[in-house]
Amino acid sequence: MRFRALLSACLAAALLSAFAAEATAARREREAPAHAAKKPAAPAPKKDDGPISAPHAILIDAASGSVLFERNADQLVQPASLAKLMTVEYVFHLIEEGKLKLTDEFRVSENAWRKGGAPSHTSTMFAALNSMVSVDNLLHGVIIQSANDACIVLAEGIAGNEAEFAARLTKRAREIGLQKSVFANSNGLPDPGTLVTSHELAMLARHLILDYPEFYKIFGQRDFTWNKIHQLNRNPLLGMEIGADGLKTGFTKEAGYGLVGSAAQNGLRLIAVINGVKSAKERAEEGKKLLEWGFHNFQARPLFAEGQTIGYAKVFGGGSGYVPLQAYGPVQLMVPKTGGDKIIARIVYTGPVPAPVAKDTPVGVLKVWRNDNLVLTTPLKTAASVAKGNLPQRAFDAVTEMMIGLFRAGVQRL
Repeated sequence: MRFRALLSACLAAALLSAFAAEATAARREREAPAHAAKKPAAPAPKKDDGPISAPHAILIDAASGSVLFERNADQLVQPASLAKLMTVEYVFHLIEEGKLKLTDEFRVSENAWRKGGAPSHTSTMFAALNSMVSVDNLLHGVIIQSANDACIVLAEGIAGNEAEFAARLTKRAREIGLQKSVFANSNGLPDPGTLVTSHELAMLARHLILDYPEFYKIFGQRDFTWNKIHQLNRNPLLGMEIGADGLKTGFTKEAGYGLVGSAAQNGLRLIAVINGVKSAKERAEEGKKLLEWGFHNFQARPLFAEGQTIGYAKVFGGGSGYVPLQAYGPVQLMVPKTGGDKIIARIVYTGPVPAPVAKDTPVGVLKVWRNDNLVLTTPLKTAASVAKGNLPQRAFDAVTEMMIGLFRAGVQRL
C-alpha cells in the first residue's frame, strides 16, 4: 500500500509537471558505453619509467590531443617566458576577429622600456624609447627574441596597462579550454600570480598550431633584427634535424628552464612540454629525447570514423528516449607500436538531455583510457534531432527520473 501510494503521488506530480511543460529531470553527470567499454578502476601507483627526467613534462599528438607521456603535467608551476604563448594567442585572436591589424603601431612607453627593454637586462628586442612599432614586428620580437619589452608594449597598446591585459589573458584562456592557468602579466616575468600547467601549455600550443597555421610559421623563423640588433631564435630544437618548427623557451630562477616544442615526421606532429630542468643544455637534450621517443614508439590508431555514431545520450521528455552522439571529426588515438595496451572508452555527459534537442548540439565528451591513464578527451555533439514527446512520454520520463532520484536518496542515507 505504501508503494502504491508513493507511485500514485509520483504519477500525479509527473502529470502536473508535464501539463505545465516544465517537467524537471534530475540532471547529473552520466556515462554511456562506447565500444562496449567499461570504466577503469582507479590507477594503482606504479614506477615512473619515462624517457626523460624533467620534473614536469608531457608529450601529446597534435592531431588528436592524445597523451603519450606525462609527469606532474597537471601541477601548477611558474611558466617564465612560456607564458608569452598566451599573449601571442590573444593577439592572433584579436587579428582574426578584425579588432587589430598587423600594421597597427604602438608606442614604446618608459614603463615598457625600463621593465622589458635594454635597462631590464632581460630578453628584449631593444625597441627604442618612445618609438612606434607595428604589431607585426612586436609579434616577431615576442616569438623569436622572447622580447619582454614587446609584450609590455602590446599589453599597454591593447588594454591600457598590463593588469587589465593579464585579466583578459586569463579570460581568454578559459575560452579556449585552459581551466587552471592564470596570468598576472604579459611576459611571464616572476610573479606568484602567473601559474600554468604543462598539460595546458601543450593544449595552448596545439591550439596555436591548428587554429593559426599562417601565424605559426613565425615560430620557425631562425632570426630577427630590430633596431640594428640581430638575434637568433632561442628555440634549440630548430637546428636538431628532428622536424622541429616551433614554439618557445623560458627561464627564470623561480621556474627553472622550460620548453614548449613541436616537431613533425612522416605526417605525425608531436608537441612536447618540459618544465623545471636545471640548465639550457638539459632543456635541449630533454626536449629532443622526448620527441624522438614519441616518434619511435607510437603510431596512430583510428577509433571512430568521421560521422560514426559513438554512443547515445538519454533524452528527457522526447519523442525518442535516446539521441545518437558523434565527434566533430574522425577520432584517433596514439598507441605503442608494440601493442598490448588496453583501450577503454566512455561517454560522459550531464543528462538526461531535455527535449527538444537540435542536431549538432554539444553534449558531453568521449574519454579514452590507455591502460589506467586517461589519454584523450574529445567533445561530442548530437547526430540527430529529437522532438518534444507527447504527454504520456513526458510523464513516463518524469516518473522514471523521480524514482531514480528517490532510489539514489535512499542509498545515500544507508
